[in-house]
Amino acid sequence: MIDKTPGSASIGPSAASISSWAPFRHPVFAILWIATVISNIGTWMQNAAAGWLMTGLNPDPLIVSLVQVATTLPMFLFGIPAGALADILDRRKLLIAVQLLLTILVAGFSLLVWLNRITPASLLGFTFVMGVGAALIAPAWQSIVPQLVPREELSPAVAANSVGINVSRAVGPALAGLLIGALGIAAPFWINAVTSLGVIAALIWWRPQERISKSLPPERFGSAMLVGLRHARRNPHLRATLIRAIGFFIFASAYWALLPLVARNQVQGGPTLYGILLGAIGGSAVIGALVLPLIRDRLGADGLASAGTVGTAVALALFGLARNPATALVASFVAGLSWIAVLATINVSAQMSLPAWVRGRGLALFVTVMFGAMSLGSMAWGQVAAHVGLPASHIIAAAALVIALVALRRWKLQTGAGVDLNPSMHWPAPVLAQNIDSDRGPVLVTIEYRIDPNDRDAFLDALLALSDQRRRDGAFEWGVFEDVAEPDKFVETFLIASWIEHLRQHERVTQEGRDLQERVQAFHKGATPPAVAHLIAAEIGA
Repeated sequence: MIDKTPGSASIGPSAASISSWAPFRHPVFAILWIATVISNIGTWMQNAAAGWLMTGLNPDPLIVSLVQVATTLPMFLFGIPAGALADILDRRKLLIAVQLLLTILVAGFSLLVWLNRITPASLLGFTFVMGVGAALIAPAWQSIVPQLVPREELSPAVAANSVGINVSRAVGPALAGLLIGALGIAAPFWINAVTSLGVIAALIWWRPQERISKSLPPERFGSAMLVGLRHARRNPHLRATLIRAIGFFIFASAYWALLPLVARNQVQGGPTLYGILLGAIGGSAVIGALVLPLIRDRLGADGLASAGTVGTAVALALFGLARNPATALVASFVAGLSWIAVLATINVSAQMSLPAWVRGRGLALFVTVMFGAMSLGSMAWGQVAAHVGLPASHIIAAAALVIALVALRRWKLQTGAGVDLNPSMHWPAPVLAQNIDSDRGPVLVTIEYRIDPNDRDAFLDALLALSDQRRRDGAFEWGVFEDVAEPDKFVETFLIASWIEHLRQHERVTQEGRDLQERVQAFHKGATPPAVAHLIAAEIGA
């Protein structure tokens, strides 16, 4: 439902006739939402405490920035495998298991913090392991939302998740600052362990409806990852989204990585100020989440993302200039508004580009790219700050962000909004003369067309558009051949790894793919439909 990471917020286009409160009419959604918001408050308390703890253990800018790296790097390393797990395993059971392990880990680490047994290395190690756990469940959290509400209420449900995440971002760090001063640095860690129990209880209570039974077995783990990557490579809507994500997060990560030092060294504040600055970022993001639909209607997706990018550059410059709490607070407020504007637009762009069968893997790839960019950026800006200082680092990051916005303007967001990605299920079952083992392959599919020579170029253009769809659905090779003896005869071919993968391909074809296929077949002039043949690699010497 709600990903316990700072990058999981998203807001979808809402229908005017559906209230923003509509998803809360469904008890499961409401209970999971409340439980996860409470748990996220604990997570943000812990994140703030970890950053502040490191400034006391080792105030070197590079070391402090590594806390952010340890948080985000696991998303880069494990996001794609996690996406495959989300698509092939029971998501509810996966969430329960990982949440339980993380709760035990947090409780153990809280004890070490309380006993003053923490070193910079152990803090980074703990943060990294927690990040691994978050990475393993991030795609599953995002993918279960359609199981909680009807399809027509999906957009307000995603928007509600965004508000919940940013409420916790606003409340958690502020509480952490107060608790650290009153009860010590270990208090936020203990509270995070306790708040996680609510999510586990809610997941155990939830009994999702059984999925429609499938005749095909689950995909194998390794194959599922390869197919997901192949789909992403041939999905132009997702590719544009990922490029824009890299161009933003690698520079926006500067203020996330360096904020503890800004609060402690540049503004000369304490843990309470640091918590207030983080809380201001989260609070302004909540405000932004509520007004984004109005702004988006006026600016469009690309305009909103561009405005948010410019706002982030302004926030970075203000952080660089901040010498007092007031300026830093203004910078945090601008940063939160801008962050949610860009993150929401990019996240929705990724969601709109993905059919259901590969949604977990596609969203995992988005998370991987996002957190990979943030990890790389955090390390880079920590290094830059160590050489040129905090103010100059923020100014450089702001300038680079504006340059990246101009350089990447050709890649548009949410171009998949009007594409129908529902499964078409229109391919007939292959005719078999004998049973075929599911893992036999590769499989060669051929389709013979008869085309008027005058339509040759238009036909090939339409077929080229269809070729990406074939590859997105599982084909690893594609080609088209024309007969040297019969100018009107063309044969389309594509290869699939195994017979079971070809059967899955039947289930993956979307309405968009069906439209492309019908456009191609409209050029066919034969008396009968195009002839389709299925050939499988012969087992020589078997």
